[in-house]
Amino acid sequence: MRAMNKTLPTQWLLYCRPGFETDCAQEALRQARAQRPVIADQPELFAESGHVTVNLNDQSLRYRELIFTRQLIRLHQTLAPLPERDRLTPILAAIASLPGIFGALWLEVPDTNDGKTLSAFTRRFQPLLEEALRAAGRLQDDDKSLPRLHLFFPDKNSVLIGTSDPKNSAAALMGIVRQSMPAEAPSRSTLKLAEAIEVFLDKSEQTRLLRQGMTAVDLGAAPGGWTWQMVKRGIRVTAVDNGPMKGVLAKHPLVQHLKQDGFKFAPPRKVDWLICDMVEKPAKVAARVGDWFASGWCKHAIFNLKLPMKQRLAAVDGALGTIRARLDEEGMSYKLHARQLYHDREEITVFISRTKG
Repeated sequence: MRAMNKTLPTQWLLYCRPGFETDCAQEALRQARAQRPVIADQPELFAESGHVTVNLNDQSLRYRELIFTRQLIRLHQTLAPLPERDRLTPILAAIASLPGIFGALWLEVPDTNDGKTLSAFTRRFQPLLEEALRAAGRLQDDDKSLPRLHLFFPDKNSVLIGTSDPKNSAAALMGIVRQSMPAEAPSRSTLKLAEAIEVFLDKSEQTRLLRQGMTAVDLGAAPGGWTWQMVKRGIRVTAVDNGPMKGVLAKHPLVQHLKQDGFKFAPPRKVDWLICDMVEKPAKVAARVGDWFASGWCKHAIFNLKLPMKQRLAAVDGALGTIRARLDEEGMSYKLHARQLYHDREEITVFISRTKG
């Protein structure tokens, strides 16, 4: 066995949705170039692998501003190949060479079919590693401000060892905020909005911005997956779609179903929320969302942008640029965050909230 790259202070490991490795790498490199134009080297990409490694000079990456990155990890060592009979000993030796104390130990695998088969393999190591790290005084689970220690296994024969800053990374294993399918929800699309609420809003914001008695419009609502997330919080929803609402939403007292075109609908009065998961070109959706905010029809919005098969990053830039330009033109104060969520597919989810000022 050989240890490669024993100290790599400028190498980053990024998780992403399988198939989006190029978009993930391009976005990270662009952010780095904005700080300093010279980059150590271009990443070697492995299609459908669900992860990317990027070598930088002195640049740091800002997780919150990355759309296609699920998790951001500072990579310290790569061990390959691992011995078949005793993988634990070299892994412990590699960890021992790292400085500091850790607030969590996360053993992770790619979000792929092959990665799922490794879960039993990694579960065997978890208690052994935790016991050894606690005995050495290197693991303090009660201190969430400390860096997390990540062991990423792309396969049984190699491991990438890194750390993440809790203030500059995802707070979930593998960067995935998983959701359970509610029995009453009419479609699995409900998981997208459930995840978006968890990712974009902290607990206090959820309590403050998603209160019983608020109002929302759901454009392209049928069969009602997104409407259901609002209704279960006591929010009254105008569901706009020519298709039918299904299940409990068909005759729900908090739902007004209007069979109209979502791109032409204008609310008779202002609402708190706009939600939208329409299958349409991202530029068209972005323009309509911009109209809603410029007209003062909503205070907050969560919506999806469906991406083309090629030039996805360019499509995202164009759509978000359209919205920002429209809101800036109106002199509006707002915050905007976008991310490709776990329950998204060929799309990203965007959150916009109008702020005072």
